[in-house]
Amino acid sequence: MKLFIVLIACVFFISCKKEVKTVEIKQDSIPKEVVENEMIPKVDNSQNALDWAGTYKGITPCADCEGIETEIVLNLDLTYVMKTKYLGKGDGKVFEEKGNFVWDKTGGNISLEGGKGGPSQYKVGENQLIQLDMEGKPITGDLADLFVLRK
Repeated sequence: MKLFIVLIACVFFISCKKEVKTVEIKQDSIPKEVVENEMIPKVDNSQNALDWAGTYKGITPCADCEGIETEIVLNLDLTYVMKTKYLGKGDGKVFEEKGNFVWDKTGGNISLEGGKGGPSQYKVGENQLIQLDMEGKPITGDLADLFVLRK
């Protein structure tokens, strides 16, 4: 009789399975946010993942002077102050521009609004602003590294 009870207990334990649940993740379940009336996936980018507010400085190349000493202050309220000084040319006057800036759809680049014809687009990186060309593309060539402002 004991053998019969042991046999039934073994059959009971063997027949019990641990139920494994699987969850199917659909692509539509990725959190999204609205940016300029478009739905884009909410992912980390320069705008939401970097400590981008602050002061950036550097000397960028100049066609007819020794360089352009540039300082850009980005504020959390999306305003900026840009000061430029042409080295080796003129009286050393510092030019100042103030205005607002906007992020592009990717949250990686900014455009300075209200500029007076100079560079106005920058890629925001870790503790740096990289000046972009007039079409918003990275500057390439031997001098590309000179178009970086450091925090």
